[in-house]
Amino acid sequence: MSKVETFELAPGLEVSRVLNGLWQIADMERGGKPLDPVVAADQMSPYVDAGFTSFDMADHYGSAEIIAGHFRRSSDLGSRARLLTKWVPKPGALTREEVRAGVQERLERLQAERLDLLQFHAWHYPDPSWLDALYWLDELRQEGLISQLGVTNFDEAHLRVALASGIPLVSNQVSFSLIDQRAAGALTDLCQEYPVKLLAYGTLAGGFLSERWLGQSEPAEPVTWSQMKYKRFIDAAGGWHRFQDLLGRVADVAGKHGTTIPVVSSRYMLDQPAVAGIILGTRLGQSDHVQENLAVFELELDDEDRERIAEAVSCLDAVPGDCGDEYRRPPFLTASGDLSDHLDSIPPVFEVQHSDSGRQRVFSGTPWESFAGYCRAAREGNRIVVAGTTATHGDRVIGGADAAAQAHFVIDKIQAAIESLGGRLEDVIRTRVFVNDINDWEAVARAHGVRFGGIYPANTLVQARLVGDEYRVEIEAEALT
Repeated sequence: MSKVETFELAPGLEVSRVLNGLWQIADMERGGKPLDPVVAADQMSPYVDAGFTSFDMADHYGSAEIIAGHFRRSSDLGSRARLLTKWVPKPGALTREEVRAGVQERLERLQAERLDLLQFHAWHYPDPSWLDALYWLDELRQEGLISQLGVTNFDEAHLRVALASGIPLVSNQVSFSLIDQRAAGALTDLCQEYPVKLLAYGTLAGGFLSERWLGQSEPAEPVTWSQMKYKRFIDAAGGWHRFQDLLGRVADVAGKHGTTIPVVSSRYMLDQPAVAGIILGTRLGQSDHVQENLAVFELELDDEDRERIAEAVSCLDAVPGDCGDEYRRPPFLTASGDLSDHLDSIPPVFEVQHSDSGRQRVFSGTPWESFAGYCRAAREGNRIVVAGTTATHGDRVIGGADAAAQAHFVIDKIQAAIESLGGRLEDVIRTRVFVNDINDWEAVARAHGVRFGGIYPANTLVQARLVGDEYRVEIEAEALT
């Protein structure tokens, strides 16, 4: 029997490189009846016994945490399990007390004194509450309630912001498969720059990457939540015909090695730089993939195999946007095709103040605004102007000495101000960028290009002496709505 590969995400946190994903428990409980936690917990035992010790879940995966907690406490194998969970608060302002309550609920449901890995999801980056939450979660880590911190569905820009700001993240869980290669570029490069790894989900595209779909007609109505979600990814990548071509080429590689499409797809993703593990869905009590998952560790792809697969992948269209964009901007590649199954709305970040003249203003609360007597942004008619903005947040400078990280946070603040005044980042027609050190110009310009690509405002970048050596960049903007 093949031995399950493991990876040490951090000292004291070793995970199996194939993790058992429990998000399908929510799908199994769609009718409103929760699974029996005792029966379902027993069904976790064969995975742990075979060496698949790691389970991924979340606060919104039905009763997954409760089942896993029962397993940890009641099974002889429970002490070997590594339980990775997520906390996904609603968008909007958070308090330190709410963050602690979110962690405490995870501890209670998992019947644990310390969380092995808590992964945090942010809905709306222009709202700096996501950074507040991470700082407070790190306080709870230092207190001993959390072993390690990770994030989920973070793009390269905001993972950089968090890491450069000193938040000790060990992992980022993102969609990553033969169909969805968004994580293969800048995000992978960042993970090799910092000590952080990727946990890849969607690796088998909800079961579509299998012999079952090879040569089959396009399904009219996918049944499971996984199928509904990943059919949208297939459509975004070029449609069913091109997907069939990919399946055929992967099947050829599988045939060469006497194995299956899922095994080849899984092994290929495990071999990607920065990938610590892949998460394969587990429908407890309905199917058992232990033997097939073990086969992943028996397969060794050669250079010819990798080239054939890479060529097949290159024939697909790139899934639009960056990692996690499917939860933040259209097209929403979720099971419902929108965010209705996740949240109702995104609240504005800043409160709008109205003057007698009809002018509207917002304030971000930095000490500079009250000291120098100005607002963050003002709107008159269809024109919005945003003041010179730095990476100040409360008493912190976000992004450390990383000029790109500071630039991304600055652009988030600008976006928050414009949105609060009824505009969009896409409405920006002019930006002015000031760098403290001319050697930072390229990093800042690239960050500007990432955020304003496709918007193309008129832009000026100059070197200027900023107020405070800790500031690498300052940006101002104008928008027409």
